[in-house]
Amino acid sequence: MSDYPIDITVIPEVKAFFDEATNTISYVVKDPASEHCAVIDSVMDIDYAAGRITYDNADEIIAYVREHGLTVDWLIETHVHADHLSAAPYIQQQLGGKIGIGVHIKTVQDTFGKVFNEGTEFQRDGSQFDALFEDGDTYKIGGLNAVAIFTPGHTPACMTHVIGNAAFVGDTLFMPDGGSARADFPGGDAGVLYESIMKVLALPDEMRLFMCHDYGPNGRDIQWETTVADERAHNIHVGKGKTKEDFIKFRTERDATLDMPKLIIPSLQVNMRAGEIPTDKDGKPMLKVPLNGL
Repeated sequence: MSDYPIDITVIPEVKAFFDEATNTISYVVKDPASEHCAVIDSVMDIDYAAGRITYDNADEIIAYVREHGLTVDWLIETHVHADHLSAAPYIQQQLGGKIGIGVHIKTVQDTFGKVFNEGTEFQRDGSQFDALFEDGDTYKIGGLNAVAIFTPGHTPACMTHVIGNAAFVGDTLFMPDGGSARADFPGGDAGVLYESIMKVLALPDEMRLFMCHDYGPNGRDIQWETTVADERAHNIHVGKGKTKEDFIKFRTERDATLDMPKLIIPSLQVNMRAGEIPTDKDGKPMLKVPLNGL
């Protein structure tokens, strides 16, 4: 990992927000030397059965930012989530900041643009986002350096964002007793995911790792922070020297037993648009349900 400009002597302030409905953890990451921050993997609430959107989770983040007098520089998406909807545009409207995601969002847009029959009016060039990160790209949160590292496998556009001594891994890893995320979505690949996990585990032992999801395995309390050393030693899917071949076999067999996430259909349509809700020909917010498309 020496090719990436990482400085673990810098300790950003991290505030977590847990969404019980989707088991998602969003973060406000603050520059310790200023009042600037980034919001990572925000959540927009949806009652899918009723077709109703609300913003309770996003409002909690907004209230926290305002209460502490923070300035939002970035709204980061670690990937195109399949299990929750992004609130990035809603937060941006109220607090500012640029919305950023990995450059391979273009691959995701091309794949799911076809699944949802979006037509030529749907841009597949990532232009819905303010910034598209290449592997190793850096950006600033106040005076704090952040680096985006390409870690695909769960999706083609997954990135890990390293900010000082904190790395936000998206769905590349779960807590040690949770293992890893599935790799069977279109564009996913178990072998590539293993290589990405090894990339994360090559970070310094003391690097703090922050999860995007936790499901409280075996009834334990929800957790979202661990370290590289702990994952390397104890992760049930990749720890203790498990080989790539072992992982591919396990992940492939396990993924074949999993149902699709409950919110995958609305999530993909919204998140590949940087959190904007699609509209019909009359401009009304509208979602599609492709049959036998996933």
